[in-house]
Amino acid sequence: MGRVLIIEDDVELAHLVDIHLKDLQFESEIHHLGQEGMQRALIQHQNQEPFDLIILDLMLPDADGLDICRQLRMEKVETPVIMLTARSEEIDKVLGLEIGADDYIVKPFSIREFVARVKAVMRRSSLQGKSHEASTDAVIRIHDLVVDREKHRVKLREKELELTPKEFDLLVMLATNPGRSYSREQLLNLVWGYQFSGYEHTVNSHINRLRAKVEEDPSNPNYILTTWGIGYRFNDKLSEVS
Repeated sequence: MGRVLIIEDDVELAHLVDIHLKDLQFESEIHHLGQEGMQRALIQHQNQEPFDLIILDLMLPDADGLDICRQLRMEKVETPVIMLTARSEEIDKVLGLEIGADDYIVKPFSIREFVARVKAVMRRSSLQGKSHEASTDAVIRIHDLVVDREKHRVKLREKELELTPKEFDLLVMLATNPGRSYSREQLLNLVWGYQFSGYEHTVNSHINRLRAKVEEDPSNPNYILTTWGIGYRFNDKLSEVS
């Protein structure tokens, strides 16, 4: 199925995860230090041979898993990330959402749950990849906004914008379906995945930050509109050149 990078300082847990990934036909590479694991991910990304999945512990002896995930996303590493943690506070999960983690599993967890999460993340990643390949609009130009989906770059009036991975995914989802209204739950499921059910409020915060970056007047948006009683939609009245 693919190659997995495991960054986990618990030797026994890393070995157990490796065994069950092999049952799913994955090849695993284990690193017990955060910085070492992050460098492997970056090297493989630079060599255009990225891992298919990263299993990342939140609390590592030499680094914070959230910082590693944030750095990987800043370096445009799009590999799905499943975070493992002994902490279950809501703020941790929200932070994971904010920086681009694809799932978040609290220790101790059952192997059945772990396998189900891996399958779900890989299935969603595969569907997103197929959707991207099927689209002829690698570069979307709408009014003064240019979204390059291959390079993960966004420009507004020729000025490049700095978006987080999830802000970018959210913008692409809306911009490729102008006029279609999405509820917060739908956007959460499509952009973050079903496992974050109950965190619809994070969609609002992402929309607000996205508007602050792409709208001239965020309080009177031109691109990302509110559909009252439903959620959000991309303005389909703007001229589009693909």
